[in-house]
Amino acid sequence: MLNIQGLMKQAQMMQRKMQEAQEKLAETEITGTSGNGMVNVVLNGKSEMKKISIDKSLASDDVEMLEDLIMVAYNNAHAQVEALAEEGMKEATGGVNLGGLKLPF
Repeated sequence: MLNIQGLMKQAQMMQRKMQEAQEKLAETEITGTSGNGMVNVVLNGKSEMKKISIDKSLASDDVEMLEDLIMVAYNNAHAQVEALAEEGMKEATGGVNLGGLKLPF
């Protein structure tokens, strides 16, 4: 026979840990780079861009190349955010697979 109170307590603890992981992730800043560091994009854990820096030498170069470098830097940072979110979810759930459930951001 299952102990419903015990299960509820475990679920509440897991929910609290997931909330803590979400808050920690939201405060984290991740930098994505491209062009050997010539373009840097900083995202927070919600994948919101917080900062972008572009090497001055690119200002006179091909605009299309610059656009591509920005996109690559953003995608690099976004992939790091996703990996960090997945890692945080695993820690919060004690490795329990929740069927592809993702953090809400």
